Amino acid sequence: MRTRLLAAAMALTATPLAAQEAEPDFGTFREQFRIDAVAAGISPNLYDEQMATVKPLPVILKRNDNQPEFVRPLWDYVDGALSEARIRGGLEGYASEADLLNTIEAEYGVDAETLVAIWGMESSFGRIMGDEDVLSALSTLAYQGRRQSFGRTQLIAALRILQNGDARREQLQGSWAGAMGQTQFIPTTYLAHAVDHDGDGKKDLWSDRGDVFASTANYLSRSGYRADLPWGFEVVLPEGFDFAQADRSVGRSVAHWQSAGVTRPGGALSDRIDLNETVSIILPAGANGPAFLVTDNFRAILRYNNATAYALAVGFLSDAVAGRSQPLANDWPRDDRPLTLAERKALQETLSGLGYEPGPVDGIIGAGTRKALRSWQRDNGLPADGYASALILSRLMGA
Repeated sequence: MRTRLLAAAMALTATPLAAQEAEPDFGTFREQFRIDAVAAGISPNLYDEQMATVKPLPVILKRNDNQPEFVRPLWDYVDGALSEARIRGGLEGYASEADLLNTIEAEYGVDAETLVAIWGMESSFGRIMGDEDVLSALSTLAYQGRRQSFGRTQLIAALRILQNGDARREQLQGSWAGAMGQTQFIPTTYLAHAVDHDGDGKKDLWSDRGDVFASTANYLSRSGYRADLPWGFEVVLPEGFDFAQADRSVGRSVAHWQSAGVTRPGGALSDRIDLNETVSIILPAGANGPAFLVTDNFRAILRYNNATAYALAVGFLSDAVAGRSQPLANDWPRDDRPLTLAERKALQETLSGLGYEPGPVDGIIGAGTRKALRSWQRDNGLPADGYASALILSRLMGA
């Protein structure tokens, strides 16, 4: 069974490449997509002018399947975010833009150190904003692969940015996913949240730091961020803690967790946060790694990039910039490794075959997969942490 399921998962992984032969050629795609773009309000003349030079970029599809937030060990990703150079850059950036950052913090209720941390994570403080042609990158995603809906939506939004006169075509350089500027807004986010902070008639996320920070703060604020709330912090779980309760979907008051025996290393939860706040406990590396209490600010950061590794990195870097960093009391399980895409699909396929209903076999370890895995772990006398490790996959495949 193990060999058959793994082979099936490998075949699923290869499907996008095999399916390329069935895709229309890129020229046909461009002509067909013109109909959708014009129906969405894009000028036919602008479409023809801007799309004439786009081309498919195979490297985009490879990057799409290998995002570092998901394929690198979480602790390696976080360690990289907290390198000496990154922290030094954050401290220098905070100092150089303190007046501007403090003004924007007061206007939007978003901590200056969090803005600096996102600035550092997204573009190394404005130094690395990506060099892909955004229209070509988004056209590639829209043309083929697993994110065609995303690519089509973002491509129309990028064309609308040009049509609105918010940016010039040569400015639309960015990441493989079409993210642009010093804090890497995708086109729909730009249209919804970009701010002209200095009133010069442009929402310039490439060179105007007032617009950069205000736009980022506006996005976080509208996502529920509050300046009076920490993103979260490490906690110590009591013996016998029900690991199934450690999930972002489980919100309890701080008072509840404190009465259940959850503490901070060296202190009580109430020393850092109001007892009435609703928060969650997460175990991003499973029961053998550190546990964290996370707030609505953590969720707001996830709206920016829906990867736990990213949100933790932003949180830790913001703590470092603010001078409140603390070493972890419980280190990461560094002898572990993340599962490959094929292995994640094999895990889902096996859970499904055993009747645990993880949802689609797509390699995405979401709420459905974690719930199914927890059920299997509980039924087999294991800590029900829902963490998809290589060890768990090995035991599961042997079931």
